[in-house]
Amino acid sequence: GTGKELVARALHESSHLADKPLVVVNCAALPATLLESELFGHEKGAFTGAVVAKPGLFEVADGGTLLIDEIGEMAGELQAKLLRVLEDGSLRRVGSVKERRVRVRLLAATNRDLLQEVKEKRFREDLFYRINVLTIHLPPLRTRVGDLELLAKHFLGDQWRAAEDLLPTLRKYSWPGNVRQLLNALERAKLLADDEVLSAANLPPEILDSTSSSPVVSVDGDVDLDTLTRQHLVETYRRHGGNKARTARALGIGRRTLYRLLEKYRIATSVSDQV
Repeated sequence: GTGKELVARALHESSHLADKPLVVVNCAALPATLLESELFGHEKGAFTGAVVAKPGLFEVADGGTLLIDEIGEMAGELQAKLLRVLEDGSLRRVGSVKERRVRVRLLAATNRDLLQEVKEKRFREDLFYRINVLTIHLPPLRTRVGDLELLAKHFLGDQWRAAEDLLPTLRKYSWPGNVRQLLNALERAKLLADDEVLSAANLPPEILDSTSSSPVVSVDGDVDLDTLTRQHLVETYRRHGGNKARTARALGIGRRTLYRLLEKYRIATSVSDQV
């Protein structure tokens, strides 16, 4: 979620292997039995459902780069098989005795402390030192404001533009889901945008609700309470893109109360031209 695959892709594309395949597998997404077949391949009839022979991802990535994400989730027997491939450059498909040569640059990613996993006997020590050549630490997205803006612009691409309020709103949010959440939030914003300009109002409610603060109401001279209430209501309604549910939550009132206030102060459904 912190952008491990993006970093892996950048490393691959900036290397001499850029014209070779980059293959990604997530150990947490597959049970051990399927992960073995996915990584090392299988022969026809090796197990129920193996109706044809299939090369594994090591063979698919031959000559290129293989990213094994969440390697800390890999079962012990697969760790041993992986170590053999890294040391010997050869593998056997499931159900085969034939040795197949592969040459792959391995990138491994995890959200676990592998050294601690080694101490607690959950990760092989020999495999740890075999893959621990160069370590890149990726802190949470909330601590990488510069990266956040670069990633947002990357995800927007050339077709979409950011309104003035979009990036400031993104900077205020804590991003517990890291890069994946940022990507999903911007994809949602694209679907809801009326044109090619994305504004904060297009972002998911959880982002708007957590980054919103009480609107600042400017007061010139003597203003009565009704005028202040109406102005505060209009500013909050506009801030939440005319969404009544989010406006009610921000004001701490129920939706029925909000409807009554909108009617009382004659605030139209569209507030773009309200002052």
